[in-house]
Amino acid sequence: MISARVNSATVVGGALALFGATAIAASFGINPDPDGGWGARTFPLVGSGALLLLGLLEARKGLGAGAATTRQTTNSLPSVLALLLLSLAYVWVISKLGYLIGTGLAAPLALWLFSIRNPFGMVAAAIVCPAVYHAVFFIGLGVFPPLGEWFDLLDVIQGY
Repeated sequence: MISARVNSATVVGGALALFGATAIAASFGINPDPDGGWGARTFPLVGSGALLLLGLLEARKGLGAGAATTRQTTNSLPSVLALLLLSLAYVWVISKLGYLIGTGLAAPLALWLFSIRNPFGMVAAAIVCPAVYHAVFFIGLGVFPPLGEWFDLLDVIQGY
């Protein structure tokens, strides 16, 4: 029998699982495509399901018999604040310069925040991330891309 353990893994895992389950339920409130397909609800369902699964795995890790408790001695607050600032700047840049440029700038910065400093990887992220996300969301799922107020690369690429 697994004894109930309240530790950071069970709390975080339980919160993620609860959030994922709630998001799954909310995703079914998104209207299906006019032709009856899943359309716009596909990505929220997949993301919500991933949150639920990862939350359950994290909670299971915390409940594991003989689970070693490790105390993190590093202060992660600066990294969290940097990621928050990056996300706010990302939204602002998207509104001014469009999705492709904003994502091309934010992707390598996010990698840098997570200690990935390989120049090739950062350049690849600046090119591959916007292209793949654009293909998935705007082409595959048919979501309308956020256009930039000042300039948008899609205007140049698609000739609008």
